[in-house]
Amino acid sequence: MRDDVVKNPMSDSPYAPPTATVADLPTEDQSAAVQTRSAHHRHEVQLKSIGSLYYLSCLMLFFASLPMLLTLNGRSNGFELGVLALLALLGLACAVLGYGLRRLRPWAHLPSGVLSGIGLLAFPAGTLINAWALYLLFCAKGRTVLAADYQQIIDATPHIKYRRSVGDWIAVVLLLLIIVAVAAAIVMGSMGR
Repeated sequence: MRDDVVKNPMSDSPYAPPTATVADLPTEDQSAAVQTRSAHHRHEVQLKSIGSLYYLSCLMLFFASLPMLLTLNGRSNGFELGVLALLALLGLACAVLGYGLRRLRPWAHLPSGVLSGIGLLAFPAGTLINAWALYLLFCAKGRTVLAADYQQIIDATPHIKYRRSVGDWIAVVLLLLIIVAVAAAIVMGSMGR
């Protein structure tokens, strides 16, 4: 063996790191649909969460009107019937808008804003939740996600999935605890009558 040629004993090792260079695709190589969807995906999830809250509101309105409905008799006054009709109308609106927001339909944008504007009157929790909903609906990302052409972007990028963060899961657990506490308070309050 010649002295000037020294063989590297590690070059044939199966445990040696790869010698090929690996580079991520540059951002400009990604399609515009992927870029747009990636930038707005978290906002999609938040708007769908508002739709879920509308479904929950529909359910709560149903349970709130149930005792009134069960106590109706033949001599009920117009006020009771008016309140029941209002609760039924609000419940139906919440169900329809929940459906529209869960599917990110453009027609749900403005009516959801009107209903959230009315919901600001439900101080303190309703004010906070509906203020957040108004922000999500009318900020730049909300207008983009609820635009008519955004559904084409969703259809073109079905492979993009959202991974919830630890903070998202903590918020979900806290929301569920608040809902259970409010429901328990309502049940306990109705039992005390």
